[in-house]
Amino acid sequence: MSGTLFCFGLGYSALRLACALTREGWDVAGTCRTEEKRAELEAEGITTYLMNHSEQPDPSVFDAATHALVSIPPDADGDPVARTFGDPLARSERLQWLGYLSTTGVYGDKQGGWVDENTPVDPNTERGARRVAAERAWLALYQTQGLPVHIFRLAGIYGPGRNQLESVRAGNARRIVKPGQFFSRIHVDDIVRVLRASMAHPRPGAVYNVCDDEAAPPQDVVAYAAQLLGVDAPPEIPFEEARLTPMARSFYADNKRVRNDRIKTELGVSLAYPTYREGLEALVRTLASERA
Repeated sequence: MSGTLFCFGLGYSALRLACALTREGWDVAGTCRTEEKRAELEAEGITTYLMNHSEQPDPSVFDAATHALVSIPPDADGDPVARTFGDPLARSERLQWLGYLSTTGVYGDKQGGWVDENTPVDPNTERGARRVAAERAWLALYQTQGLPVHIFRLAGIYGPGRNQLESVRAGNARRIVKPGQFFSRIHVDDIVRVLRASMAHPRPGAVYNVCDDEAAPPQDVVAYAAQLLGVDAPPEIPFEEARLTPMARSFYADNKRVRNDRIKTELGVSLAYPTYREGLEALVRTLASERA
C-alpha cells in the first residue's frame, strides 16, 4: 500500500507515522508552526508548510493527498482545521481516509470504571469538552459531505524520548499515589500500527479507542522504570500532598480504564507493546544499545 499523506500538525505521533511512510516511499507533506521546525522536517524529506495565527497554507497544497491526518488540538473557537479546511477536504476527489487524533479524555471521570467506544462522552475538563466539539465537527463533515473521517481516541502516549525511563534518569520522576487511580497508555509505535491498519481498511465514521491492554496506577509505571534502570524508585507522595500545576492536577480528575477490543476485532491489530512493561523493556534495550 502506498499513497500521499498530508499531516495537519507534525507533532510526536504524527511525525512517527510520517517518517515510517516516508521510508516506504510515500509522499508526505504537512504543517508546522515555525521556520525552525520547518527546516528540521524538510531535512527528513517531508514537504512542510507554515500554519499558525498569521499564516495558513493554500488548500491546493493537499489536493493530491490520498490520506490526511489531523493532530492539531482544538482551540476555544473549535477545531481550526475543520473550520478552515473542512469544506475543501470534503471536495477532494482523491482523499480516501482522514484520521483525527482525539483523546480518551472525552469520556470524563468514571471512578476507575471501564469505557469503550459505545460509552457516552462526558468530559469534565475544558480540554475534554473541546475535543468532543472537535470530534462532532469532523463527524458532521462525514455525515453531511461524505468526508472519510475516522476518530482515534488516544490514551496517554509514551515512546522514545517521552517515557518514565527518561524522567527517572533525569531525577524528576515522582510517584504520586491517588488510591484507585488508573491511567491507560499507548506506545507511539502502536499508534502508528493502528493508524496504518485503519488506512488499509477504512470505515468512515468509525471511532476507535487506542490504548494498550492494561490500565495501571501511575506510580507502578515509575517503579517499574526504576527497576529496569537498576535504581531506587522515588518515594511515594500522597496526591493530597503533591504540589501539582493545574494542568497536571487535571489529569488526575479523570479516572477510568479504557477497552481496546475494537482495534483488534475490526482492524486486526496486534499490539507490539500490550502493557507498559513490554514498552519500557524495549525502550531500556534501546538505551543500552545506544551506550554500547
